[in-house]
Amino acid sequence: MNLSTRMVLVLTTVGLISGGMLATVGILTQKQIEKNKQREIKAAISQVIPGTKDSGILFEEEDLIVYGGNDETGTLIGFAVLVSGTGFQDKIKLMYGMNQEMTKINRLAVLEQKETPGLGAKIASQETFLQFWENKDSSGALKLRKPAASSSELAASEVNTITGATISSEKVLEIVNLSLDKVKRLKKEGRLKKEDGHGS
Repeated sequence: MNLSTRMVLVLTTVGLISGGMLATVGILTQKQIEKNKQREIKAAISQVIPGTKDSGILFEEEDLIVYGGNDETGTLIGFAVLVSGTGFQDKIKLMYGMNQEMTKINRLAVLEQKETPGLGAKIASQETFLQFWENKDSSGALKLRKPAASSSELAASEVNTITGATISSEKVLEIVNLSLDKVKRLKKEGRLKKEDGHGS
C-alpha cells in the first residue's frame, strides 16, 4: 500500500469517526434542546397570561400555535398566541396573551429576533417597546404611533414605534394584527380545541 492510499484511508476513517461522533452528540442533545424550548414557551405563557397554572395547545399550524391558559381550577382565563413572521432582517418569533374574550392584549414577549443591534433589536426591550403593548385594546386592529408619544397620550389600541427602527416596529405590528385576525376567526368557527397529548 503506497503512501497516498494510506493517507486517503486515514482521512476517510477520521472523517467517518468525526461524523459519527457529531451525529451521536446531536441525537443526545436534541431531547434537551426540545425540553429547553418547552420550558421557554411555558414561561412565556405564564408571562403573557398572568395567573396561568396550566396550558395546552388549542390550534397548531406552521408559524402559529394557540395555547389556552387555565387557572388553578382549570378554568380558561386567556389565550397565548405563539407566532412567527418576517422581520426587517430575519424571522421574528413572538408570543402575546389575550383575555378570554380576545378584546385585550395582556402582554407581548419577543422570543427570537435577529434585527439590527441597537436599533430593531429593541423590539425585545421592555423599556423601549414591550411596555407599550400591555393591556391594549385588541377588539380591532392595533395601530402604531409615529412619532412615539408618552404612555398617557397613546390611545387604547396604539403602541409606540421605536425611534430609528420604524420598520421593525411595523413588522411586529403586522405579525400581531394578521395573527390576531386569524385567531379570532378560528374561535368564531369553533376550531380552538385542546388537542390530546398536549399540555404543560
